[in-house]
Amino acid sequence: MVVPTRGRNKESPPLRPGQQQHQSPGASPRSGRGRPPHSPGRQVPGGARAMRKGGGGRRGARSDPQRSCREGPAAEGERDALGRGPLRLLRVCRDRLRVFVDDRKAFIIKSNSKMWLTFLLAAFAGVLHWCHITTLFENDRHFSHLSTLEREMAFRTEMGLYYSYFKIIIEAPSFWNGLWAIMNDRLTEYPLVINTLQRFNLYPEVVLASWYRAYTAIMDFLGVPTKTCWTVNRGKGLSPVESCEGLGDPASFYVAVIFLLNGLMMSLFFIYGTYLSGSRLGGLVTVMCFFFNHGECTRVMWTPPLRESFSYPFLVLQMLLLTYILRIPNINTGSLIALCVSNIFFMLPWQFAQFVLLTQIASLFAVCIMGYIDSGKLQKILSAHMVSLVVCFILMFGNSMLLTSYYAASLVVIWGILELSPKVLKSSRREVYIWVIEGCAWLFGTVTLKYLTSLAFGIADDAHIGNILKSKFIGYKDFDTLMYTCAAEFDFMEKETPVRYTKTLLLPVVLVVFGVIIKRAIKYLMWALSQAGQYEREERFNHGELVYHALQLLAYSVLAILIMRLKLFLTPHLCVMASLVCSKQLFGWLFCKIQPKTLVFAILALMAIEGSANLQTQWNIMGEFSNLPQEELLEWIKVNTRQDAVFAGAMPTMASVKLSTLRPIVNHPHYEDAGLRARTKVVYSMYSRKPAKEVKRELIKLGVNYYILEESLCVSRKKPGCSMPEIWDVEDPANSGKIPLCTLMSKDSRPYFITVFENSNYRVLKVLKE
Repeated sequence: MVVPTRGRNKESPPLRPGQQQHQSPGASPRSGRGRPPHSPGRQVPGGARAMRKGGGGRRGARSDPQRSCREGPAAEGERDALGRGPLRLLRVCRDRLRVFVDDRKAFIIKSNSKMWLTFLLAAFAGVLHWCHITTLFENDRHFSHLSTLEREMAFRTEMGLYYSYFKIIIEAPSFWNGLWAIMNDRLTEYPLVINTLQRFNLYPEVVLASWYRAYTAIMDFLGVPTKTCWTVNRGKGLSPVESCEGLGDPASFYVAVIFLLNGLMMSLFFIYGTYLSGSRLGGLVTVMCFFFNHGECTRVMWTPPLRESFSYPFLVLQMLLLTYILRIPNINTGSLIALCVSNIFFMLPWQFAQFVLLTQIASLFAVCIMGYIDSGKLQKILSAHMVSLVVCFILMFGNSMLLTSYYAASLVVIWGILELSPKVLKSSRREVYIWVIEGCAWLFGTVTLKYLTSLAFGIADDAHIGNILKSKFIGYKDFDTLMYTCAAEFDFMEKETPVRYTKTLLLPVVLVVFGVIIKRAIKYLMWALSQAGQYEREERFNHGELVYHALQLLAYSVLAILIMRLKLFLTPHLCVMASLVCSKQLFGWLFCKIQPKTLVFAILALMAIEGSANLQTQWNIMGEFSNLPQEELLEWIKVNTRQDAVFAGAMPTMASVKLSTLRPIVNHPHYEDAGLRARTKVVYSMYSRKPAKEVKRELIKLGVNYYILEESLCVSRKKPGCSMPEIWDVEDPANSGKIPLCTLMSKDSRPYFITVFENSNYRVLKVLKE
């Protein structure tokens, strides 16, 4: 276990052609599609940006009115050309063409240099983040010096479950044998045979296993060593262990790819902030805010194998593409294909992705009904979402939770509203009552369609989501709900979290940006309720992506307040929103009085006061993973039990048993399946107050041979009402007041069980057959 003292918690868009905007004196009229709209440029007194030659327009129009292609020798030659024959005319054309090409070349080089500088800075941010999280992970666990067993034990709970399938594939005789094994798995929910690719979002493990097998095969063929092994003396009377380092070690390879992906994510954040704000300063603000609030933004450095580590980087890419689509007047097919692919890569690794995408399309629908984007554009975006949902449904072998989700229902309902609303709600202009009707139709239609599809397919796997929400608002309690809400990550957001945001100035900056966007949105709503000219309508429609980001922020805030774990969506989005402090579209009036660089660096300097302290706190974390009681347990299982012996126990421990001993288990930490929740309730009845005979009978029905009892679960209490006996009192009030069975078993397990192994943390009970 990790040393106890090392605690951890573990826009201004470019204009469309023909559209006008008030510009500061000398501003370039160019607005290339899909490019960061305006770089900071040189500053002149008064805040106006200086013109630069060869800069503006789609045709490379030069800002210097004195320079012309008809000046100098070329112009004189042209005047004489009519009287000096065709040869002279050809020379004049050649000179004019040379001037034209040189001018275009200068413009292209200048544009490319800006683009490459942006990509270079993004790459630097990515490398910096990769180094940061790699260092934190190594400092926390001393991973490079752990044995293979210790590394596997370090992947606790569902992390160990996911990693076990990677291990199965790489240890199989061939990749296809390993893939068949995880698609016909009998170890995870004995005696059931399940397709784990359908149930557990395991495509990351499949891809990484194929890469690992290819890498080791190529290196072996070339005769290049892929890892270095040595003997590590652990001290304290412990036996030495062999520790291997290098990409040839499976666990090291697995973690290294995850950290590389999340390094790339930081590069995307820089590009995202740059594009959204129209300035590389915006990308800098986004990246620095992420680092200053790193502990609130991600937990990849503590829990690499979790699904969010693979999935979230693709959400960043997806939102960047969506921002681009919202800005451009006409959507091209390539943009929709890219959006669809990023959706697929976001949904495939993570079962929770559908809920995030639900908030996204709800925000887009709100932007649409307020008139910021037209219904045709929204329908094209919805079509990309629908295609990606169907592709994921196919790749997940018909995972019914996808088609019966609120996300799928919402897509259908919004499409129907967009088609029917103009026909049913006929009105010459937008009215508030129409907005209300469409909003209510979406909410009622989504809930109703979700209920009907779940009823039709007989799906109850996501029923616990509704119960968790009910527990937040009306105090609803049952066994499954308490198993979630008693965990800190599913509790309400900590009161200290907004305080930490405020200390780094992230929250105050975003509130200012949010306030400016809302002010402009209100002005538009006031206009929408009155008669307004075409020019103003076009001017207002240019802010759709900013309004979307503001609404998405509200959605993430609600999710994070209700479930603390989901602040991993809120905090990075706050960092992206902070980039808009550099937006000339929002704060152009301020930049006429003060240079953007001065303002940005002043803000970053103030942020760094608390932000650097947060980073130093992370860098000071030093630990070394060690869990001797569990190591003894796993070694005993390997030596003293049959390969087909079936185990039951606490979910985190079962993941380790399956990973390190490859013994069959009956329950595991992936709690999203209704059948698995029923199995877990049977297994956890050992911590209830039920009679031992009844518990034994239910365990035998599951085919359990050994039960791993953990006394800590019997007495530990994270908060009032959250010890296992107290949770069972809610579920089984008839036996309330009796001595918990786990307490009785820790004293004397006979006559229904026999204690065959015991140490300070674990007691293995053999289930006696009747």
